[in-house]
Amino acid sequence: MTEDKKPGRGEPAGTALESGEPRKPSAREQEWESRVLKPTIEKSPERQAEFTTVSGHPIHRLYTPADVADVDFDREVGYPGEPPYTRGIHSTMYRGRLWTMRQFAGFGTPEDTNQRFRYLLEQGQTGLSVAFDLPTLMGYDSDHPLSEGEVGKCGVAISSLADMETLFDKIPLSDVTTSMTINSPAAVIWAMYLAVAEKQGASWEKISGTIQNDILKEYIAQKEYIYPPAPSMRLVIDTFEFGVRHTPRFNVISISGYHIREAGSTAIQELAFTLRDGMEYVEWALRRGLDIDEFGPRLSFFFNSHNDFFEEIAKFRAARRIWNQVTRERYGAKSPRTWALRFHTQTAGCSLTAQQPSTPTLSDAVKAAHNEGQEFGESVARDAPALWLEAVLARRPRMPSDLEARLRAVRVRNVFVGGIATEYCVLETVREALARGFGTVVLVDAIRAIEADLGDGQRAEANMVSLGATLVRQQSASAE
Repeated sequence: MTEDKKPGRGEPAGTALESGEPRKPSAREQEWESRVLKPTIEKSPERQAEFTTVSGHPIHRLYTPADVADVDFDREVGYPGEPPYTRGIHSTMYRGRLWTMRQFAGFGTPEDTNQRFRYLLEQGQTGLSVAFDLPTLMGYDSDHPLSEGEVGKCGVAISSLADMETLFDKIPLSDVTTSMTINSPAAVIWAMYLAVAEKQGASWEKISGTIQNDILKEYIAQKEYIYPPAPSMRLVIDTFEFGVRHTPRFNVISISGYHIREAGSTAIQELAFTLRDGMEYVEWALRRGLDIDEFGPRLSFFFNSHNDFFEEIAKFRAARRIWNQVTRERYGAKSPRTWALRFHTQTAGCSLTAQQPSTPTLSDAVKAAHNEGQEFGESVARDAPALWLEAVLARRPRMPSDLEARLRAVRVRNVFVGGIATEYCVLETVREALARGFGTVVLVDAIRAIEADLGDGQRAEANMVSLGATLVRQQSASAE
């Protein structure tokens, strides 16, 4: 039973948990270990020495009340719809209302994508999610020499206000929420969107949606940045200030862990980097003189929904609990709407395979089952290469009724609430994220070092890599 003594593989009685506290199994558990477990393993060893989550976190053989003996239920878990929001920010969750369902869509010309949007809305989709092409993401018009070969390829091409008007032609923006995946040029694209809404007669005070507008994760993971860090952050906070004054129902940012996870991070790293980015935006806004309880409720988050069932549920719940603590204790927020972390989640693109498109469809169904967000996006391997095939387009379901019928789990307030394994995973996720020191990393200082070297492209790129390494080192040192 040598392998049985390794922490996280089903440790014997008295082994210390990862939190550092001694685990105290009951007499009944110890009796089971000696009478049932030990003879079984001696006769037929487990098929591998170590079982882990997708992120490499150890999975215990068995979870019992001993694993959550130090959990203060009211303080650390609580009830849905109230702090610390571990079990959700709404008291009825999907029994009251299903999440907003959007397919990330955009290709070719504004006319092409407008046709696609209208088709999706006819099929029952409850919101729009706009994919822009690379030239638009990088701030180039379609006729710029550097745009050659990329126009309309990975999203819709938008070069002018006229293009934006065409994109949303015959789509009433007063009735549809729109998510726009745009970052460096976010302020410009959002201004175009607001102008279209105004032309349609929609009130800015009533329209709702989200602009991604998260420049920090571009420097960390996606690399679609245009301007130096400080001016970029100024633009982000400009949108915060404008939103507070003029668009009270529009989410001015979607602080994104999705891209960090797609770039290779673990679930814990995704959580830590994303929440630390969120804190950085809050601190810049506070220095601008904004009130956290004015802009805080319009901060939204964007997480990856990967394959590992319990790990992802734990990540979502830990995120809510940590954000509640940070906004209240560190920033002094008074409004429950500021404390409550709202997030969109999208299925992990890196987990899909183009070679077996039916397998990702099943995989996405599993990811939908453990979704705990207010919005849900689906990445399907078949859609991108087959946008022009009406037969494939026709396979898309009438989304709300189809998913609701298949996911019977949405009829229960929260399927896994109170499960020992789930609560243990949440507890360990919170502890590890906090231990990694995401709350003490001075991200902006590393960014300023990069900014100083922007005149030397090669040196700047090296420092960009160094930023990621610095954050990881600081987290590791803090954990030790």
